Amino acid sequence: MNEQDTTVFNQGLIDFVSASPTPFHAAASMAKKLRDAGFSELKESEHWSLEPGGRYYVIRNDSSLIAFIHGREPLVDAGIRMFGAHTDSPCLKVKPNARIISSGYYQLGVEVYGGALLATWFDRDLSIAGRVSFRSASDSPESRLVDFKAPIAMVPSLAIHLDREANRNRSINAQTDIRPILMLADDNPDQFTFAALLLAQLQSQYPDIDAREILDFELCLYDTQAPAVVGLRKEFIASARLDNLLSCYVGLEALLDAGDEQSSLLVCTDHEEIGSASACGAKGPMLEQFLQRLVPNTSDRLRALDASMMISADNAHGVHPNFAQKHDAEHGPVLNRGPVIKINANQRYATTSETSALFKMLCSEAEVGVQSFVSRTDMECGSTIGPITSAEVGVKTLDVGVPTFAMHSTRELAGTEDAHALYKVARQYFARPQAPGRFAGR
Repeated sequence: MNEQDTTVFNQGLIDFVSASPTPFHAAASMAKKLRDAGFSELKESEHWSLEPGGRYYVIRNDSSLIAFIHGREPLVDAGIRMFGAHTDSPCLKVKPNARIISSGYYQLGVEVYGGALLATWFDRDLSIAGRVSFRSASDSPESRLVDFKAPIAMVPSLAIHLDREANRNRSINAQTDIRPILMLADDNPDQFTFAALLLAQLQSQYPDIDAREILDFELCLYDTQAPAVVGLRKEFIASARLDNLLSCYVGLEALLDAGDEQSSLLVCTDHEEIGSASACGAKGPMLEQFLQRLVPNTSDRLRALDASMMISADNAHGVHPNFAQKHDAEHGPVLNRGPVIKINANQRYATTSETSALFKMLCSEAEVGVQSFVSRTDMECGSTIGPITSAEVGVKTLDVGVPTFAMHSTRELAGTEDAHALYKVARQYFARPQAPGRFAGR
């Protein structure tokens, strides 16, 4: 196993986030890296025959992925080292009847996906990406991923002269205030349709296919500004979708470095930002069905799960120097001080004292600092795939993350040291010989 240095790792992270404007593109980017590393794709419609020493991956809905190394050690004894994250991020999604004509402009009707910080979507150079379904020349439905890449839309702010309260008491109406402008309307406005725009994009990206009619789409807007290493001493990474593509990339790189003695699994699911309740979300059956096919015998599967553990990785709130009062004074993580163990007495995070103890040992072995996050007692906190996976699958779980500013903004901020630090801990986790879910003394 060759550990990457921090600069190389961060450049890989930046490239991955840039190539992944939607969950569909994130899953495709991960699948390509897995194939290049010798992993074989499994089709859910086919019979599986998984062999010890084998490396596999499976994709559902084009947006959720499980990658698995079948260790040579017996599963019932050694368990599975699981690492989980999610592929989706808050965004603006294009509505089905997308075209709006208003005051001489073509605009797009959009719907807010997840808990987006809406103010950050104004005055950004926006593009569109996602999945498009169409009728092919053989009269069958097909789908492809599209990415316009170029800045083709913007949501302009209203000038302060027309809203004198903008800096004191501004509210944003999600129905009327955030509709992006595409271009000026033509004299004959009906000559432009959104379906025609998508058809032209398909033909541009895939000249070998014969798309006859657009049937439907799932499209997101995204900020085209490239990720960057910023700060006077280059200590920060600024980018869209760090929550939670950063964790997906950490888990992927650590898995690619893992050996084949122990069984290791990466699961990156969609729809976490809206509750995970879907066929490809953490509250759905994807992981449980994978484990059922991996270990068909119920007793053996339960024994394997007893020896297993899940690290749920999702970004944590770094203590904001302008709003330090929003944090518990004793639990305010600082950027570049190491990964954060996330704790909540009401199980919004799935961390237990035992899973936390093991993670602290892993950090010590990897020579990485570790921090803790607990929300103020008078404030609610978010949640992750951790409690959901723990409840659905019955596996011991830990919630961790990299400290981050501006979570759910179009441009979030993390430390340049922290993602690489979490990767080193994940490598240690995948390499550790002892079954992670078995604790002595009971």
